[in-house]
Amino acid sequence: MTVPVNPLTSALQQMQAMAAEAAGGSKASALGEQAGAANAGSFAAALKSSLDKISSDQKKADNEWKAFEVGASNVSLNDVMVDMQKAGIGFQFGLQVRNRLVTAYNEIMQMSI
Repeated sequence: MTVPVNPLTSALQQMQAMAAEAAGGSKASALGEQAGAANAGSFAAALKSSLDKISSDQKKADNEWKAFEVGASNVSLNDVMVDMQKAGIGFQFGLQVRNRLVTAYNEIMQMSI
């Protein structure tokens, strides 16, 4: 029972596109642009890494569940349930981060109007 991470990925891509559009319209110094790009790159990399971890946790839990269903002797119900809970908590955490990012973006956009 995995939940696709595609909505999170598409939201990230939309936010990156909007951030790039907003950065293109501002008059920043070359040094400020470089510092902003470095920070944005590290944030984007950290966010992508988190999304990849969430996805891999969900795939692992799903694979363990399937292995348990077919009767694999090396997979216990306890391990399956713990991994499914970890995947669920990770997804909920990612969803909350996405919601907070969207809220922050909307607030910033309201300030510029």
